[in-house]
Amino acid sequence: MAMFDEAHLLEADDGAMIRLRHSRPSALERGVLLVHHGLAEHSLRYARFAEEMAALGFHVFAHDHRGHGETRGREAPPRRFAARDGALRVLEDARLVHERAMAEAPGLPVVLLGHSMGGLIALNHARRHGGELAGLCVWNADVEGGRQVRLGRLALKVERALKGSDVASALFARATFETWARSVPQRRTPADWLSHDRYEIEAYLADPLCGWTPTVSMAEDILALILKGSAGLCDLPPALPVHLLGGGADPATDGGTGVARLGERLRRAGSRDVTTRVVPGARHETLNETDTYRDPALRSLTLWLERIAPRTSLKPQAPAEA
Repeated sequence: MAMFDEAHLLEADDGAMIRLRHSRPSALERGVLLVHHGLAEHSLRYARFAEEMAALGFHVFAHDHRGHGETRGREAPPRRFAARDGALRVLEDARLVHERAMAEAPGLPVVLLGHSMGGLIALNHARRHGGELAGLCVWNADVEGGRQVRLGRLALKVERALKGSDVASALFARATFETWARSVPQRRTPADWLSHDRYEIEAYLADPLCGWTPTVSMAEDILALILKGSAGLCDLPPALPVHLLGGGADPATDGGTGVARLGERLRRAGSRDVTTRVVPGARHETLNETDTYRDPALRSLTLWLERIAPRTSLKPQAPAEA
C-alpha cells in the first residue's frame, strides 16, 4: 500500500492525539479534500485514493477517528469515541482537522468526503461549517433516522445496563456486520459484503486495525450521529453542492436505495445542488472495489470536482517549509 506524504499528530482539547495524514498535490494545487473513513477501519486505507486525488491537484487530508487506527488518548481508547459526548468529540476533531487543512492550504476550495460512518460525520460537520465548504460528498451512508434507529438506541441502553458501555456490542454486530455478511450468497469470508476485490478483502481481514466490533458506547454515538444528521438536513447551505454515491449491491444502504432516499430528502430540505449516483452491482467499499465498479464511481466524482474546483483555478503549489 502506498503511503501518504506526511503523517502528523494533532492534540484535541481533551488530550487525545489525532493521527492525521496528508498528501500534497503532485505539481499544481487546485483544492483541498478532507476524507473521513468508515467504521472499524482507518485513514491509511485511503492512500491509493489520496495519491489519485493529489495527481489531480488536491491536498488530501485524512485522519483516524477516535477509537480507530493510530489515534490514541485516555479519553479516546480503541473502539470507543469517548467516555462521554463521543459524537460531539468526533465532530470537534473534524473541525480541528479542517482548520489545520485551511492553514496548510489557504485560499483553496475545501471539499469534504465521508464513507459510511465517515459520511455521517461529514454530513454533521457540514451542518455546522457548511459555509466554509465548496462541496460535500456522502458515500455509502444511510442517514435514515426513523423508528428503527430509535428502537436501536433503546436496545443499546438495555445492553449498556446489563454489560456496561466499554464492551463490544453484540447487539450492534448482529444488526449490522453479521446481517450484511449473510446478504452475500456463496461468500468466501464474512467480509465479502465490502467488495468484490479478493485482494482488498484479504488485506482487510489481515489488518488488526480493521473489522472489530464497536463498544456499546461507540454504537450509541453512531446512532446519535444518524439522528442528528437526519434531523438537520435543512441546516446545510442550500447552494452547497452535494455528491451522493452508493452501490447497487451494498447491504448497508439497502442496495443504494438509502443513498437515493437521502438525495430526495436533501432536495425537500432545500438543497438545490444534489448529484446522486448508484453504481449497479457495487458493494459497500466503493474505493476498494474492482475496477468494474470503482471506475464509474471515480468518473462521477472527478466530473463533479471539475465543476466544484475547476482546473482553470490551478495555481503553482507553494513550496513546503523546510
